[in-house]
Amino acid sequence: MKIKLITTAAIAIALAGCSGNKEKEATADAGPVKREAGSWKTDIKLLKVVIPGMPAGMEAQMQKALPQGMEVCLTPEQAAKEDIAAEMSKSSQAGDCTFSKRDFAGGKLDVAGKCKTPQGEMDITMTGTVEPKKTDIVMNMKGKAPTGNGDMEMSMQMVSNNVGACKPS
Repeated sequence: MKIKLITTAAIAIALAGCSGNKEKEATADAGPVKREAGSWKTDIKLLKVVIPGMPAGMEAQMQKALPQGMEVCLTPEQAAKEDIAAEMSKSSQAGDCTFSKRDFAGGKLDVAGKCKTPQGEMDITMTGTVEPKKTDIVMNMKGKAPTGNGDMEMSMQMVSNNVGACKPS
């Protein structure tokens, strides 16, 4: 299901953090926020699912399928190089998504765009905050339902916390 791909992309964007948008910086005082190196634990919560024809209990199954407690090690080198704007540009060049808004100044994230799916274009927005030790991002998706009978809407929240030093692999 294409929703899984979009969810994966959202997780990658959320985990990528926010290093500032060279296209639009609010002010020098509200410059890029960098995440600190360390182990980052992410939880994803399904806030809303509206899909015509969705079987009863499907929302609970979808919530269970989302990663909970997923940990990723962000090395000092990776933290220093983080650049969400560049990552989003790579995604745009891949042809799956185009972004009409990419604001990353002062620890705030405000993104809007469209992604191609087999059912047509899906509108996506992401808003939230990025701090050195925590990210909290809400992603909304609207488009044609994968069932082919109407429009769907889905919202999820991705919260990542720096939980300390990376564990040995």
